[in-house]
Amino acid sequence: MNIFFRDFFSDPVLFMPISILVVVISLCLFYAVYFIKKINEDEDKQF
Repeated sequence: MNIFFRDFFSDPVLFMPISILVVVISLCLFYAVYFIKKINEDEDKQF
């Protein structure tokens, strides 16, 4: 397992795509939660 992390951080071919993928997925999750929260708050104010 230690070898994987050493190779992961030293090899830009592994590090960059996985890092970018993590950033994109985290942004998608953030906005999904954000819009769901805003929709729920808006429904509460209408009634």
